[in-house]
Parts: sequence; structure tokens; C-alpha cells
Amino acid sequence: MKYIVTLFLGTILVSCAEKVVEEPENLIPKEKMTEILHDLAILNAAKSGASRKFKDSGIDVMEFLYKKYDIDSTQFSESDLYYASIPLEYQSIYENVEKRLGRKKDTLEAIGKRRNDSVRQANIKRTDSLKEVKIKKLEKKEATSPQ
Repeated sequence: MKYIVTLFLGTILVSCAEKVVEEPENLIPKEKMTEILHDLAILNAAKSGASRKFKDSGIDVMEFLYKKYDIDSTQFSESDLYYASIPLEYQSIYENVEKRLGRKKDTLEAIGKRRNDSVRQANIKRTDSLKEVKIKKLEKKEATSPQ
């Protein structure tokens, strides 16, 4: 039984080590692929939230990315397929994308919190100054009114 399990695990390891897809000549480097997928995630999120604006402006997300990164659709799809054929490499790319998105989210949340805090402080100051003006008016009115 141990022999069968060992043979099975050995077969799996050997088959995982085989290249399913040959590396394309114009493979997009891992770092650049991470940047592309990061931008793709952001653009797709923006597009889902503002699809009308994307449609009205005629922006095609993929064409925008091809132009920005100076790649073409074939190069992107071949590179994506290649990395997908190496699960650990592909997972690493997506983990990096996820980390970058997380950092960006944290930054935006911090900016929003600072803005909300400053608006809250301004409202408190405004409310306090209005109360002060009302009190002064009442005091002035009481001082000038006959008793």
C-alpha cells in the first residue's frame, strides 16, 4: 500500500514539474504582468461602478492597457496562459496584485478618514462660533432692554 501511495505522489510531482505550456518568446516579465493585472483589476472595478461613463467615452480597458504597457493581445494572452500553467508562479503574481490593491485601499481609507475628521472639526468650530454669536446677541439684547 505504501508503495502505491509513494508511486502516486511521485507521478503527481513529476507531472507537475513538466512544462504544460512552452515559454513564449515575448513573455511579459513577472513584475510587468503584476502591474498589468493590478491596473486591470482597478479598471474593471471602475468600469463596473461607472459603466455608462466608460461606454460613453468609448474607452476599451484592454486596448488602454495594451497601449499603456506597449504590448499586444497575443503577447498578453500567451504570457497569461504561460503563467497560468505554472500554478505557484501564477499564485505569486496574484498575491502581489492583492497586496498592492490592499495597500492602495488602506491609503484611500486613510485619506478619507483624514478628510472626514477635518470636516468634522470644521463643523464643530462652526457650531461653536454660531453659539458664541447667539450668546453675544442675547447678552447685548438683555443689556439694552429696560428692566
